[in-house]
Amino acid sequence: MANQDDQFKKVVSHAKEYGFVFQSSEIYDGLSAVYDYAQNGVELKKNIREYWWKAMVQMHENIVGLDASIFMHPTTWKASGHVDAFNDPLIDNKDSKKRYRADVLIEDYVAKLDDKIEKELVKAAKRFGDSFDSVQFLATNPRVIGYKEKGEAILKRMGKSLGEENLTDVKALIEELEIACPLTGSRNWTEVKQFNLMFGTKIGASADTSMDLYLRPETAQGIFVNFSNVQKSGRMKIPFGIAQTGKAFRNEIVARQFIFRMREFEQMELQFFVRPGTQKEWYEKWKQTRLKWHLSLGLGKENYRFHDHDKLAHYADAAADIEFKFPFGFKELEGIHSRTDFDLASHEKFSGKKLQYFDPELNEHYIPYVVETSLGLDRMFLAVFSNSLQEEELENGTMRTVLRLPAVLAPTKAAILPLLKKDGLPEIARKIMEDLKWDFNVDYDEKDAVGRRYRRQDAVGTPFCITVDHETLADDTVTIRYRDTMAQKRVKISELGDIIREEVDVKKWLMKM
Repeated sequence: MANQDDQFKKVVSHAKEYGFVFQSSEIYDGLSAVYDYAQNGVELKKNIREYWWKAMVQMHENIVGLDASIFMHPTTWKASGHVDAFNDPLIDNKDSKKRYRADVLIEDYVAKLDDKIEKELVKAAKRFGDSFDSVQFLATNPRVIGYKEKGEAILKRMGKSLGEENLTDVKALIEELEIACPLTGSRNWTEVKQFNLMFGTKIGASADTSMDLYLRPETAQGIFVNFSNVQKSGRMKIPFGIAQTGKAFRNEIVARQFIFRMREFEQMELQFFVRPGTQKEWYEKWKQTRLKWHLSLGLGKENYRFHDHDKLAHYADAAADIEFKFPFGFKELEGIHSRTDFDLASHEKFSGKKLQYFDPELNEHYIPYVVETSLGLDRMFLAVFSNSLQEEELENGTMRTVLRLPAVLAPTKAAILPLLKKDGLPEIARKIMEDLKWDFNVDYDEKDAVGRRYRRQDAVGTPFCITVDHETLADDTVTIRYRDTMAQKRVKISELGDIIREEVDVKKWLMKM
């Protein structure tokens, strides 16, 4: 656990030191769980968003985009169930005066059981060496099976209790497991209470005429209320999807783990409308499609797993998370949900407007069913960033910190470095930069020894460094250095565009899906 904490601290500190993420309004001591994306972070975030958009919208002729407003008519949130049911179960520790999410305390307890399984695995691998079969060990070792069964039973009971709003049993479970306050070790808990997560605000010029509004807690409802508008104006035929990226806001009481859980965050969502009765098939299809998208980035298959929900939302008939191995363990990265016709049927009821589709093949009207894929952009950023941050020992015994970002997502694709600030080298380097910047985000750096400049670019994840030296004056060649291998080769200036494109081309990466 200490190792994980150390790794996570390095992630947070690297993000600040190299211009990826800053605490919001830090000069005023910051605002808890609100962050700003800095000069490199904003580029990485934009590239992740575009990689998602191209895969989801550009590559599917039956999926279109939308950008709905953050403010929506307040009845929207009544219809969606957020006014009555958008709650977190909270529990206070009477001694430390700290407030926690009851479900997170229980999930953290189960995560510790997962850690124990991991330790058993490591121990056994050392003991048996090359002949070790991890799959068989996990399936047959009595201790591992015991941990696994205990974890599953705990999550199942919690899911059932939360589903039935049985908060007394949630507290009883915390007491039975002897879960203590992480800060003080105290087990002196209050009852579990529900807390609504929506931010309220007002719209209007005066107190008499103003209307109570909410900042949207999710982007999905903007898609549902525009279903008919998009379907008719785009002459869309079922099955079809509407995709959207945008900000959402939740008054998280237990906001923590850096940008993993924030009060202001960004979602990338698809609502895919299907014929009733086909939703399970589409649900399975989207589960696999979305996992392939994640795997295309090369962050390691072993870092992903599916987690099927024990506790289904009242509107869902199937739900799963794609979990990612963050520095603090496996946690939800993306949700795939079969939402049935709950949303459109509810908005039809509350608005009095028909939200149906006429299916010419069946010659009938119906409310479509929906399969949703919902990915947190900030969580995706954290997954990519934390997975890419590595320290390695070089042959000469020195260490280097390298951010091995997938090249397609890297904020800067290449840095152009004149070896010296004289002899016409900066002029040639500037000319190369002027030429490349039409197609790629490139950087120019002439300060310090070239080795130090390489290290700086490694730390921000730049895939290529291009060094202009005296040989360049003679034959128009430069040294290109590869971030991951540190290999260097001489190439013609005229070839640079093609070499960079080969590594960073979206098509090359998405074709891995």
